[in-house]
Amino acid sequence: MPALLAGLPLLVVLAAMALLHLRAALAGAAGLAVALAVVWFMDRMDGPLLAGVALEATSSTASILWIILPALVIYELQSRVGALDRLRAALARISADRSVQALLIAWFFGLFMEGAAGFGTPVALAAPLLVGLGFGPVRAVALALLGHAGGVSFGAIGTPALAQVEMLGLSATALAGWTMLLHLLPLILLALAVMRLAQEGPLTWAQAGLAGLAALCFVLPATALAWFAGPELPTLGGALIGGAMFALIVRQQGTSGAARWHLADLLPYLLILALVLATRLVTPLQEALSGLWLGWSWQGYAGGIAPLYHPGTLLALGLVLAALSSGRGAALAPAAVAALRRLAPVALALLVMLALARLMVHGGLIAEAAGAAAQAGAVWPLLAPFVGALGTFVSGSATASNILFTEFQAATARALDLPLVLMAAAQGVGAAIGNAIAPHNIIAGTATVGLSGRDGEVLRHTLMPVLGYALCAGGIVALLVIFGGRAA
Repeated sequence: MPALLAGLPLLVVLAAMALLHLRAALAGAAGLAVALAVVWFMDRMDGPLLAGVALEATSSTASILWIILPALVIYELQSRVGALDRLRAALARISADRSVQALLIAWFFGLFMEGAAGFGTPVALAAPLLVGLGFGPVRAVALALLGHAGGVSFGAIGTPALAQVEMLGLSATALAGWTMLLHLLPLILLALAVMRLAQEGPLTWAQAGLAGLAALCFVLPATALAWFAGPELPTLGGALIGGAMFALIVRQQGTSGAARWHLADLLPYLLILALVLATRLVTPLQEALSGLWLGWSWQGYAGGIAPLYHPGTLLALGLVLAALSSGRGAALAPAAVAALRRLAPVALALLVMLALARLMVHGGLIAEAAGAAAQAGAVWPLLAPFVGALGTFVSGSATASNILFTEFQAATARALDLPLVLMAAAQGVGAAIGNAIAPHNIIAGTATVGLSGRDGEVLRHTLMPVLGYALCAGGIVALLVIFGGRAA
């Protein structure tokens, strides 16, 4: 009975979003109300609990929003100056081969926009371009959904993974490295699925080779960035570096067209890449910037931020430097205003979801639910990514899924004596791939290409690849646990 009560707030959130189609903020508020009632019923409502939970949730929300806001400003600025249109057009001109175009737009451009902005921008930007290149609307939306999904763990400059770091206090580089390790094989299979979806008939060996090449071009730099630099750059840097490598190889094969690139359009991303790498890899600079810590603690509750080392600060600095040096400074203010308008509903949803998560932790509900999940025993590592995918399916956001279920995954890992960082990584991988089946994302994608009432057709294209991805990742987690993963 206690375990059932402990899991009730999460069930309410899932039901509110999946069945009643409530927004994340309203669903989270319903779950929070139920959690308060359960904690009170279980006689765990001590004096400082509510104030401590509110302080931790507010602190974590502010830290995450300082990543999201600059990312949204970058997107708004680039959209206003026409940079995104020019980048898409340049990619489309690299080759007249539809197979290459599908990979450049759905895969590399989708991953690039996921790493730079996230929050639905990859599908909104890639799907209409794919339609313009001759792909059917349903196929175009499915391609855009699948093409960017493998990079969502590190989308919007690492926001979903950094939320996990914020909650569990894990090493950012360790979490990023293990998450990318679990993505390796599934990403290659996903590239093949994208290529297969782009074709009318069975894949040829040449098309399969192109898909494998595209996967490796992204996976290799993304993995290196994850292990050495942390969660901010694997998707953005992997797409930039990998896309350039792929285009260069295609050009060497004689299939290139005349693509025109503008340095000013790429400058914000290049500066951010350089700033993050410098602050993560140059030890004296890393120590100097991370040494300033603004923190607080009260009655066993705590939070804080390293303002100079924070990803949001580096994003803002890269954005401002790029805008001023390229003569686009005048676009900063209107871009910031537009981003702030988009931020309000995100902020409310984050605050409510984080309050629910912290209340369930400090009220002992997560420990109770994890004890029940631990009854799955050795099977749990296989199932862990599916939990992350379920969270994203109902919320439409990998960050929301991680906020909902990371503590649950951690508590289950402790109950089963599983490596904490590995199980947090399994959650992050599942949350990422779940983006391709989330109704919120499918509906948003179909709206950009003028589809109506055909969301189910898109889901039929994306469901099996997503389930296969989660199963493959879960199998890798299980093998790592069996063959030494407990030491992770």
